[in-house]
Amino acid sequence: MARRIPPLNPLHVFEVVARAGSLTRAADELHISQSAVSRQIAVLEGYLNVRLFQRERRGVTLTPLGAAYLRDIGPAFALIASGTERLLAEASGGPLRVRTYATFVAKWLLKRLPDFQSRHPEIEVRIATAVPEVDFDKDAADVAIQFGHGQWPKADAELLFFDEIEPVCSPALLKGSRRLERIDDLAGMRLLHAHYRRADWPDWLASVGRSDLLGTAREMTFPSSMFAYQAAIDGVGVAMGQTLLLQQEFESGQLTRPFRRPIQRDAAYYLLTAASQTPSVKVRAFRRWLLDEVRQQQPA
Repeated sequence: MARRIPPLNPLHVFEVVARAGSLTRAADELHISQSAVSRQIAVLEGYLNVRLFQRERRGVTLTPLGAAYLRDIGPAFALIASGTERLLAEASGGPLRVRTYATFVAKWLLKRLPDFQSRHPEIEVRIATAVPEVDFDKDAADVAIQFGHGQWPKADAELLFFDEIEPVCSPALLKGSRRLERIDDLAGMRLLHAHYRRADWPDWLASVGRSDLLGTAREMTFPSSMFAYQAAIDGVGVAMGQTLLLQQEFESGQLTRPFRRPIQRDAAYYLLTAASQTPSVKVRAFRRWLLDEVRQQQPA
């Protein structure tokens, strides 16, 4: 035998009116007009063919049948409400798992995270570093910050900032007779490469018309940009710097830009979220904060 279940929206309105004891308060809770509340009650009474409320000058009161009906269905709505609260708490609870690159964490994200934590002390942030592209179906990540051209099949990508590069070195490297006043002077320096950004030096030298220097200058390659930057700080040679990641080093005087001829690449850093999921409360909070930090960042 088929179950007889009345229209659920009018039933929900009945429960709210009965619990609130007022059409006006029910309308406020439901964010609809009082006339819409009255219409929904009329629909339910018409379906059941019984009077649920007694209309009075000062409002409405439950009829005996209405009171009995509320005792039966009220607990069901309470269970739905508590179950929904638990679900939302579980969905937004737990740590926020951020996946990105070690260099981005060390040179950009870490110094800004205390501000996020002060704004959202209830959100624990866990950072994982990896170079391969994120796969939200397999990887333990809620958001990712990745480098590319904005096209990830299973992710929604939001632009943070474009990649800008130029040579950087320690001011101490330029003391004495060593100078970097002309591009030609790079021939007497050691060029520091990062394994995952092997195109940086060739691209920059091509932009200034001196690709030939790659065949004459000494070179050294490091596993990541972070090591290349530290080597530059220590005076080992000249690195190709991502200027927006090195603002602190420029301000402190650890690194300098001898030529001040940056080029902007067509690739950029993006914030990625899973396309198949509705962003949780913690993901939305992190997104708002991150985009605000990017807007506040001064150009190199």
